[in-house]
Formats: sequence, structure tokens, C-alpha cells
Amino acid sequence: MGRFFLVLILFLTAIPVYPAPSYGTKLPLANKYFTGIQTHLVFERELEQERGDLRSSQHFLQVSYGLFDWLALDLKIGVGNLKQHPLSSDEVDYNSSFAGGYGLRFKLYDQKKAKLVFGFQHISVHPYSTDLNGIENKAILDDWQVCLSGSYSFLRLTPYLGAKWSRLDYIHWLEQDRKRTMSDLTKGLGLILGVDIPLTDRTWVNFEGELVSGQTLSGSFNISF
Repeated sequence: MGRFFLVLILFLTAIPVYPAPSYGTKLPLANKYFTGIQTHLVFERELEQERGDLRSSQHFLQVSYGLFDWLALDLKIGVGNLKQHPLSSDEVDYNSSFAGGYGLRFKLYDQKKAKLVFGFQHISVHPYSTDLNGIENKAILDDWQVCLSGSYSFLRLTPYLGAKWSRLDYIHWLEQDRKRTMSDLTKGLGLILGVDIPLTDRTWVNFEGELVSGQTLSGSFNISF
């Protein structure tokens, strides 16, 4: 187990990651739920065909419900903004408005202190439209991911590492002209590092991000019921 995590850490220092948060490997039991608040920061995500990059800040109220002991439904609602910087023109800044997300996580392995979880997550951000040079710009940010995460608990901490594929779409209206631009898929596969830190028997904080270049970072405070 120690060698497995060492290999993942070495890969993590070399591969950038730009995903929605994975929630980690802590799942509620059947008919139980977790709730909390989360902040997710996307510092940079490159778009395909050299069409610039994106940034976003998102803040959520989130709930995870145990459908079974091995399957959890994740839901979130909140606000998010979007900044899109084309290579050949000024940055388009969209102010915060509605954002939401959903996902499923499957527990594949749970033995003593070790866990293995597979998950799917989606975040959609719908910021306010903005005018640039007298032209209305409207946008939606769609963030998709699948992730396989493994954790091992010790000293009351639960660190985890995960392999993840993600895709981020920038849907843009220039007046009535609509266009969808995907993120650079050659940079969609990478690894994440996260940790759950208990505060009490029912509360904990979670931090997750990319280890070296810090392209994304998320943090949350959670309560179990």
C-alpha cells in the first residue's frame, strides 16, 4: 500500500489536473446523509485549438445521501462566476449567478482503513451575461469528470489520491450566435491529492487540489447525520 501511494505522488508532481472536486472516499451509509459548504477555485483551464483559457470561483451548499452503503448521491447548489480570456482580445468577465452540480460515487473496496471509490461528477455554472464593446456576451460553464480514488486512514487523517479524467465546456453566446468550445482534452487526464481532517465525531474538513502547479483547489466543511 505504501509503494502504491508513493508512485501516485511521483506522477502527481508531473501531471496537471483541472477537475470538479471528487468529494473523496467518505460515503454516508444507507439512508444517512452528509451536508456542508464548499468552495471550488479554478485558477486556469486551457481551451482547445488555442482559444484561450478559463477561470472560475464557485461556492456551494452540498448534500451527499446514501442510497446504499456502497452508493451515494451527491448534490450541490450555489453561485459561480466565469472569466474567459481569448488569446487575441480582452478578457470577458461574467459575474456570479446560479451554479449547481450532481454526481454518484460507488464504493468498490472497503477494508479496515483502506477504501477505493469510483465517482462521476458534473458542475454547471450559469453566470450573468455581460456587455463587451456594446455586444452582449452570455456563457455557461459545464465541468464533467470521472475519478477513481484510493484512501488510507492513519492518525485520524484520511489522505487520498485519485486518477481522474475531466472535460470543461465553455458555451458562449455572442448576441444570438451560440458556440460550444471544449477544454484541451490532451490535458484532461491527471491525478489529484486530497485529505479529510476530522474536527469532531460528526464534523470534518476536506481539502483537494493539484499538488504542484495548483490549477484548482477546493475546500469544504461537512457534517454527518
